[in-house]
Amino acid sequence: MVVSYKSSYTVKPAEPTWTGSLSLSEWDQIGTITHVPTIYFYQSSPKLLIDTVITTLKDSLRRALVHFYPLAGRLRWIGHGRLELVCNAAGVQFIEAESQSKLDSFGDFSPSPEYDFLIPSVDYTIPIQELPLLIVQVTKFQCGGISLGFTISHAVVDGQSALHFISEWARIARGESLAVSPFIDRKLLRAGDPPVLPRPILDHKEFNHPPLLIGQTNNIEERKKKTTVAMLKLTKSQVDKLKNMATNKSLNTGRPYSRYETIAGHIWRCACKARDHKPEQPTALGVCVDSRSRLQPPLPPGYFGNATLDVIAVSSSGELISKPLGYAASKIRKAIMTVNDEYVRSGIEFLKSQADLTKFQDLHALGGDDGPFYGNPNIGVVSWLTLPIYGLDFGWGREVYMGPGTHDFDGDSLLLPNHDDHEDGSLVVALCLQVSHMEAFKNHFYQDII
Repeated sequence: MVVSYKSSYTVKPAEPTWTGSLSLSEWDQIGTITHVPTIYFYQSSPKLLIDTVITTLKDSLRRALVHFYPLAGRLRWIGHGRLELVCNAAGVQFIEAESQSKLDSFGDFSPSPEYDFLIPSVDYTIPIQELPLLIVQVTKFQCGGISLGFTISHAVVDGQSALHFISEWARIARGESLAVSPFIDRKLLRAGDPPVLPRPILDHKEFNHPPLLIGQTNNIEERKKKTTVAMLKLTKSQVDKLKNMATNKSLNTGRPYSRYETIAGHIWRCACKARDHKPEQPTALGVCVDSRSRLQPPLPPGYFGNATLDVIAVSSSGELISKPLGYAASKIRKAIMTVNDEYVRSGIEFLKSQADLTKFQDLHALGGDDGPFYGNPNIGVVSWLTLPIYGLDFGWGREVYMGPGTHDFDGDSLLLPNHDDHEDGSLVVALCLQVSHMEAFKNHFYQDII
């Protein structure tokens, strides 16, 4: 696909905003600290006039940045693998582009290398203090439709906060007032404070590096292997079958397993089969848990930052495969249930006591191999099932498709509601695996639903 880049602007807040250094919490500075891409597609409509679209988006973005001013700032390293956010109104980058392609050419909009032309790339050879935290690209297609590609710094926001910003930006574009103002101060998660010692620290397995393949001393070779992405759909009937399999054939005596616990367990088991592990192979599944409502007191509405943390479920491939689905789901539930106020605050203290945070950061996008690796023999399953990812209307109607950008990291997976039928309980698994494992995974994924 040929894309012509027409112009690039720096968009700054429409009014003066607070300036100064904003401390980041420990949760902001671990895991993925690079940019995360998403994309929205809009069909041609009488309201979708490109000149009006560009003017509306830039004007409303300026006004949105008055409220969400940290996004107009820049990060800087302060030593020992730690960052702070400089609120200086340097602005975000806004790119205009055109393509001779038509939206019809994307078929079902499954992520493909063509997305690389529609979502802004980030040049990490540039010093971090010069990189915009948000880059937006609007691409006009020959058919009159557009795509809206975002890439946003995960060191500044998690998925919940990113969607909060984008949805409020859309409200402003429609001429409405904010629904929920952002809560900027991260002191509630003790951002910038020294560690409180002595304090008992719980066992945080998620801060250890996940298992390696038996016989290997590092994961360098696994990181190098070529990967591919698949979008695997599950109907409500298939989801219900899996939930029944997990609950009916387990020793679970509590509430039925959730969609996440069930589907994540199914993905985990299928990955072990597709990768043809030895029965004794240790394997971990990374679970991303939102702590906002798990803290006491809960974080205020609109908390703007990272409030999610990763926990892990651990087993052996042999146990996962030989035991019913409920076994995998129970392991995942147990990991999720550990996340309470005490656990979150213990994790904060553990990280504050570390001399350097680099080993806890996923620097894959920067070419680093030191961070945690959830590729073979491990996997990560992130849920977008409860996030308000659909219905983004800037004044010309909702999108025809929204999804993640390209992701090429073995073991990355996302659970999304099915865009066209997201209220009926069907969903989509966006999965990245090594090319040599994908076909076997697909076979197990559907054949094991009995």
